[in-house]
Amino acid sequence: MVSHRTNTTGLEKASFLFFLLLTSILVSGCDHAPEIIKISGSKMGTTYHVTIVADQPAPADLAEQIDQVLNAVDQSMSTYKSQSELSQFNRLPIGEQVKASDQLWAVLQTSEQVWQQSSGAFDPTVGPVVDLWGFGPVPTQDTIPADQDITAALADAGYQHLQLDSTAQTISKQKAIALDLSAVAKGYAVDQVAELLEMLALPDYLVEVGGEMRLSGSNPEGNPWRIAIELPSLMPQVQEVIEIHNGAMATSGDYRNYFEKDGVRYSHTIDPRNGKPITHSLASVTVITDLCADADAWATALMVLGEEEGMAIANQYSIPAYMLIREGESFRVHSSSAFQPYLKNSEDEI
Repeated sequence: MVSHRTNTTGLEKASFLFFLLLTSILVSGCDHAPEIIKISGSKMGTTYHVTIVADQPAPADLAEQIDQVLNAVDQSMSTYKSQSELSQFNRLPIGEQVKASDQLWAVLQTSEQVWQQSSGAFDPTVGPVVDLWGFGPVPTQDTIPADQDITAALADAGYQHLQLDSTAQTISKQKAIALDLSAVAKGYAVDQVAELLEMLALPDYLVEVGGEMRLSGSNPEGNPWRIAIELPSLMPQVQEVIEIHNGAMATSGDYRNYFEKDGVRYSHTIDPRNGKPITHSLASVTVITDLCADADAWATALMVLGEEEGMAIANQYSIPAYMLIREGESFRVHSSSAFQPYLKNSEDEI
């Protein structure tokens, strides 16, 4: 039996851990070179990195402000903190309403939209099924759950059992569902940091949390940010380099968190519609959208759907999506129509 797992949530996303800021850090030949600010740390069970090209002085406490933004998201949506807003809701009795914070409300609305448009391929209530397979917060030994146990876990899942009252901004549940927003919360945290930088008149930046990123403006050379899409392998390799002026990017892959038993490979990506790991040949999918929360959620949804169904959805909703499909020992590329403009410089040398 071969087992390969990781508890670092950032490693579950394929893009950032080998993303390249393919620029020089200082601009030469300028009388007044911008200040390059780099801030990094650990939060939300993963790492974060922020790079800012500042043409004006940044606040002295910028690192602290970023930390506060990330703390607020973590305190709202953490499944590890027993007193987080999300954990308290998960303990709430069936039918009882509670007012949601603006942050939690925004993430739940994003989740509802992607859940609806993906026909249930994205479902933040599938956590108990993920736990059953041993891919939850507390990994278990590599065992295959019985069908009746999967059916029982699915009985207490389903985003349709979450009730959102937009008038009062309250939430309640019709069944004993438990929300896990890890597939969208990091993307939302990226957006919150980006909004902070915009508010501080720092429009040229790259913000990354756990592999999800948002980019704006220009790099230190005044060009678009250049980001590498990683080849799905345990040793980081560049598959594609794309340029982004303004946008967010997230990647979901099945190759860093899985186990093998009796010659069968079981991915950590669970299909909420049947409670079982995906079995198709899609190895990774990268999504670009305006907001990182959207990119985060859609990367997960398309990964569940697979190449054929996922690409049909991506083209239906004009989602820029880049897929890498396993074919033996190599990979085949399939990208949506909306992704094509990002490939115009794909033949450039790194």
